Amino acid sequence: MAEEENKTTPPPTTPPLPTTTTTTTTTKTIPARYDLDAKWDACLDLSIRRVVYSSLAGAFTGLLFFRSPTTRWASIAFGAGAGVGAAYTECSYLFDGSAPKWSPPPKEEK
Repeated sequence: MAEEENKTTPPPTTPPLPTTTTTTTTTKTIPARYDLDAKWDACLDLSIRRVVYSSLAGAFTGLLFFRSPTTRWASIAFGAGAGVGAAYTECSYLFDGSAPKWSPPPKEEK
C-alpha cells in the first residue's frame, strides 16, 4: 500500500504549439505630436465624458433645488454647456500643442 501512495502519474503535457514564421516589416512610427488619430480619439473621449458627467451633475442639481421642469432642464443645459466648454478648451490645448495649465516661471539661481 505504501508503494502505491508514492507512485504518482506525471501531469499530462500539452503538445507544443506550432511555430509560425513572421516577416517583420519596418513601419514608421508617427511622433505623438503629429498623430491626429490619437488626438481625435482623446478629444472625443474627453468630450463625451465631460458632457455626460456635467449633464448628470446638472440633472442632480436640478432635482435637488428646482421644482419646475423648465428650470430643471435649464440646469441640465447649463451643465452640458459647461462640459462642452471645458472639453473644447482641453481639446484646443491638445491640438495646438501648448500646455493646458499655466506653469510658474522657472526660478533663477543666484
